[in-house]
Amino acid sequence: MTDPALPSTSPVIGWDLGGVHVKAALVRDGRVVEVVQAPCRLWEGVGAIDDALGLLPEVFRGQARHAVTMTGELTDCFSDRTDGVGQIAEWAARTLRGPVAIYGGRAGLVAPEAARRAAADIASANWHATAALAGQGVRAGLLVDIGSTTADLIPIRDGLPAATGYSDAERLETGELVYTGVVRTPVLALCRHVPFRGRRTALMAEVFATTADVYRITGDLPAGADQQDSADLKGKSVPESETRLARMIGRDHGEGGTADWRALADHVAEAQLRLVHDAAARLLSHPDMPGDAPLVVCGAGRFLAERLARRLGRAGVAFTDLIAPRLPSGEGAEWASTCGPAVAVALLAEVAPGPTSPPSDRSPS
Repeated sequence: MTDPALPSTSPVIGWDLGGVHVKAALVRDGRVVEVVQAPCRLWEGVGAIDDALGLLPEVFRGQARHAVTMTGELTDCFSDRTDGVGQIAEWAARTLRGPVAIYGGRAGLVAPEAARRAAADIASANWHATAALAGQGVRAGLLVDIGSTTADLIPIRDGLPAATGYSDAERLETGELVYTGVVRTPVLALCRHVPFRGRRTALMAEVFATTADVYRITGDLPAGADQQDSADLKGKSVPESETRLARMIGRDHGEGGTADWRALADHVAEAQLRLVHDAAARLLSHPDMPGDAPLVVCGAGRFLAERLARRLGRAGVAFTDLIAPRLPSGEGAEWASTCGPAVAVALLAEVAPGPTSPPSDRSPS
């Protein structure tokens, strides 16, 4: 549905298309007007993005210029990442009303028809957009974007993203991608043993509970952050989260009190913080990273990133504070933190040149 005649003064919508959520930000005249997120069951096929689109306000289905970043190409409904990048880019070009550009990180904006050839640049490059925009506000720092599923830790030097790795595989090796988040991570992925009523107990090798349960119990989970089903397909009250967490140690809810389940949740939260702490400490120890470089914090797990900054003795600078003059007030600013890459890609694309096509002889990635 691309319309090359759409004027450059038209609004820009930034999209972050993931395997679990669709995030979108509407930008007009350099200001973020609205930010939204909807659940997306992409593992069921590309049609799930249509379902998610239908949950968004009408303005996101209207005419605009569109900039798309993605992480959903990893989803197992695709044969590989290149196939995922290609199918998602094709969906965007076919469905979104107006010109569409795909964010290629180090490659800039890429035309949808060239996405497969640039798949290695496009795949899961949403972190690059957030870091590039954050670099306009801090010359040196560490972006810590903790989401529902993963944590991106991206060094910023001279106002630019300075990650050593680029792909998911490379960043897993460098510690710039820590596969842990505040909603979907199974508790079992964070520790093998926990203390309970004076004893050390092993955890069951089951996905009975996730970090959404942990942070509901601690009171940290932001409203609206958990948009997928719970592990047992039941409710999301604190007692129901306590029940799921109790199962992780082979217990029923009635075998402990509120203080017991809170202590257990605190222990699991500490284990998750330690994972991110160890990765951040190594990245901050780089000789080119100033000793007073702040942490730029955002994501659904911003509360955890702020806790990390305090532990490291570093200033914590909210990503949303860096772009505050361009944000709506109140809840809109909070969603801009959760949906940082969508906001970033929209603001970057508004002033960027149009998309390019890689040379036709470039081999697929």
